Amino acid sequence: MKPKNLAIVGASGRMGRQVVAALADSQQFNLVAALGRENSEAEGIDSGVLAGIKANGVAVSGEFSCLQKADVVIDFALPESLPERLTWYQKLRVPAVICTTGFGQETAAKMQDAAKVIAILYAANTSVGINLLAALTENASRVLGMEADIEVLEAHHTKKQDAPSGTALLLGDAAARGRGQVLADVAAYDRNGKDEVHRTGSIGFASIRAGDIVGEHTVYLVVAGERIELTHRVAQRSTFAAGALRAAAWLAKPQKPGFYQMKDMLGLD
Repeated sequence: MKPKNLAIVGASGRMGRQVVAALADSQQFNLVAALGRENSEAEGIDSGVLAGIKANGVAVSGEFSCLQKADVVIDFALPESLPERLTWYQKLRVPAVICTTGFGQETAAKMQDAAKVIAILYAANTSVGINLLAALTENASRVLGMEADIEVLEAHHTKKQDAPSGTALLLGDAAARGRGQVLADVAAYDRNGKDEVHRTGSIGFASIRAGDIVGEHTVYLVVAGERIELTHRVAQRSTFAAGALRAAAWLAKPQKPGFYQMKDMLGLD
């Protein structure tokens, strides 16, 4: 099978560099573009060298026009400029795996609009294991129903900017969906206030930021006399890079315009 042309957006970031490194021995993809922030220190540097591997001949660029040759994009860039990036993906008709987290409802709506034009796979977490955990969480919540108190605990490194993490929200949404709730109606983000009262049916979130923790998530489902703890831990960021490449390969088959998630790619529905 002929390799697909892949572009990485956010190529100078922590996860962008991981994806570049993962492509070193890839038979599925040719890296054709590595987009970073315009006028950043990384602009013009070979993306392979930046990722800590041998030079690959693809320099980091700040110009969106470099995406024209791509069959598919993997986007690990910051949330602030995601609306602009979505406009470019639509303009160039390039499908995109969006891995950005920490954006609001307005940007989420723009993503849904873009999915009417191109194929978009949104992944708050590209780990195959975490998406299996979400499926398990939804099923457990469905079985236990409103009798269960559900709490989501997540831990990440100190440079993680959003809390709770996008993955914690993914798990909370799965728990809510399992028992017919809407997460926005039942989420509890602060259990620490002295006037906070536990509400039956609420789904609570707690965050830890410490050291270099890559990512840990536990869903607690507690009923009288017993509890279920569903936990996923990631030891290395290459796990996320592998999942992102798997998602990109699926999206570039190609898929029809639409909004997809990792569960669609994994056949979990």
